[in-house]
Amino acid sequence: MRAFDYHLAESPADAVATLTAHPGAAYLAGGTNLVDHMKLGVATPDLLVDVSRLPLDEVTTTDGGGVRIGATVRNSDLAAHPLIRARYPALSRAMLSAASGQLRNAATTAGNLLQRTRCVYFQDVTTPCNKREPGSGCSAIGGYVRYHAILGASPQCIAVHPSDMAVAMSALDAVVVIEGADGERRIPIDDFYRLPGDEPHRDTVLRHGELITAVELPAPPISAVSDYRKVRDRASFAFALVSVAAEITLDGDRIGSARIALGGIAHKPWRARRAEDALTGAPAVDDTFAAAADAELSDADPHPGNEFKVALTRRTLTAHLRTLTGRAQR
Repeated sequence: MRAFDYHLAESPADAVATLTAHPGAAYLAGGTNLVDHMKLGVATPDLLVDVSRLPLDEVTTTDGGGVRIGATVRNSDLAAHPLIRARYPALSRAMLSAASGQLRNAATTAGNLLQRTRCVYFQDVTTPCNKREPGSGCSAIGGYVRYHAILGASPQCIAVHPSDMAVAMSALDAVVVIEGADGERRIPIDDFYRLPGDEPHRDTVLRHGELITAVELPAPPISAVSDYRKVRDRASFAFALVSVAAEITLDGDRIGSARIALGGIAHKPWRARRAEDALTGAPAVDDTFAAAADAELSDADPHPGNEFKVALTRRTLTAHLRTLTGRAQR
């Protein structure tokens, strides 16, 4: 048992100031990820700054017709919120596909975004892991890689990001709102996450002390259709082998716009820009969907043991696009 101090934040400014002054501190909200890591010895904060009671738990509309989601909105509440279900069904479906009801009742929006990888080597402190201990090596390379990356990895780390919610938010062009010692920052979610490179221990561009206060989603395009599809080893309570969040519009029999993100295949939610470019303006037919998937996967680099993910991603994306265009044509 490791001793740690505890501070209940009275305001976002208080939380930021307290954490900034303590290099070994961490924020605590729902605790569904952090507390597990403390038990495993993966995380060893000497101070927990509790932000769970800050007034950041509302979902509100924005002037542009989008929504602002407070950092401490619980996952269950977000999935069930009428605005989210009506305007952003991909996000609602993603939330409902994640974890158990008990965990969703506790987990928060910001905490979900900041989940750390479920790589078995990261969670096992007896094994080398560059993400947990920079410079120690990557045990996954040459090891058990069924759940690991096929895009965007590096020789330092091939782990994947575990969040379902973050994949949907990536497809929906979310903006992460952050408060720090130097004021507020607003970061598009695709820029918020990092690929591993030579610093796999840095999952995001957050600086020490910065606090996520909200996530904002723009208004969906008129007549947009969106949904989330998750492929996993068992029907529930499992992380994605591959997932797809997509939002499309049709212009007659052609695709007017497409926003797509993939989960389970990279160190961050993978925004499928090549697929989007291949789809936009093209006929809404299977050949188009397959070509878009092939374009996105052209740089895939699987490891022995997860080669199946390339074909699985291709089939999942193609099937998801077929389903969405079918709904849009009704």
